[in-house]
Amino acid sequence: MAAQTVAVPSAGTSASASSVDLGPAAGLSCRECGTRFELGPIFACAECFGPLEVAYELPAGDPEALRAAIEAGPHNIWRYAPLLPVPTDVASKPSLNPGFTKLVDAENLAKELGVTGKLYVKDDSGNPTHSFKDRVVAIAVEAARAFGFTTLSCSSTGNLAGAVGAAAARAGFRSCVFIPHDLEQGKVVMAGVYGGDLVGIEGNYDDVNRFCSELIGDPLGEGWGFVNVNLRPYYGEGSKTLAYEICEQLGWRLPDQIVVPIASGSQLTKIDKGLQELVKLGLVEDRPYKIFGAQAEGCSPVSTAFKAGHDVVRPQKPNTIAKSLAIGNPADGPYVLDIARRTGGYVEDVTDEQVVEAIRILARTEGIFAETAGGVTVGVTKKLIENGQLDPSLTTVVLNTGDGLKTLEAVAADSGQTAVIRPSLDAFRAAGLA
Repeated sequence: MAAQTVAVPSAGTSASASSVDLGPAAGLSCRECGTRFELGPIFACAECFGPLEVAYELPAGDPEALRAAIEAGPHNIWRYAPLLPVPTDVASKPSLNPGFTKLVDAENLAKELGVTGKLYVKDDSGNPTHSFKDRVVAIAVEAARAFGFTTLSCSSTGNLAGAVGAAAARAGFRSCVFIPHDLEQGKVVMAGVYGGDLVGIEGNYDDVNRFCSELIGDPLGEGWGFVNVNLRPYYGEGSKTLAYEICEQLGWRLPDQIVVPIASGSQLTKIDKGLQELVKLGLVEDRPYKIFGAQAEGCSPVSTAFKAGHDVVRPQKPNTIAKSLAIGNPADGPYVLDIARRTGGYVEDVTDEQVVEAIRILARTEGIFAETAGGVTVGVTKKLIENGQLDPSLTTVVLNTGDGLKTLEAVAADSGQTAVIRPSLDAFRAAGLA
């Protein structure tokens, strides 16, 4: 479909659509009706109100040449710039340069869970602010630059607030981010240390998100780029880099199975999009793969809908220690259902107690201290294996999206000192530690 010309909203942008350079991004396309729009700070279709996503003119030609160019690139997400909505000179701009985090061959965890095939943990706690959110924010920053925004903002369950604050400081933007008032202290401190404005909203994430939707339509929001609202189509594309990296780190192969945490659901849908793009470009062999979604029982609207066979995701009021996943009305929930069913995967949930147990298992077996979202994915993986829904003989990748130092409260009660003794060998022996 030919690109449709639309007026770019005046919400703080001084750049015209024709002057925007976002590399291979050719426009925006409605995920529901397919209507095309020019690149701009818009996120909903004017025809049907469906979500917009970036449409591309991806590089055509020799897959081997493209693969070689990627491998010669920087060891961060900018090695995939030809596949992202960013300018060609993006690697030279001030950025936190996230990505290319470790894919850990988790042999010890595999034994613990009864996995006979290969089990990997994609450990995104190695990003600059210790969560995968650095990926999506880095892409949103480039869109904010292109559209002339001066302030970066977001609604956040914690990790995104820190990522926006840090990226804004590095790139020279003002930042003002909004969070639920009762977040984990580690995330509050990390979001506030970068010098931007950090505003707590009384209520849960869905209340914060509603407030931001009001602000974006008010003159008070003039010049503001909300990374997960008016910049959402670009922001979401950052999650594709997880798919790119996993396949490259597997020797340019698709994983058989991948377990992804669900908050809004965007990460899971974009990982699927990234895998499909690699197949289309000939960078990986086209073969079946399954995508599994993971939620905490105390906020499990997508897994509830999946198990009931529903296509509609009914909102829930969150009540879980996995606060980074506590989005009761996930925007991409219906698309997660479609992907899980299309690929033959599943959407499962675990209790808070199982989340804590899984955090401890991962730490004890692989030396990876995951935040609660990582506890959710490991816990769900364990449950899927026990229930026969995930094949333990296949190559499986489990995502850990953040650092456990951000959610110390989850495991602090039973993670203290083994003993306190006098500085003597006799005291050491008496404590039974010899």
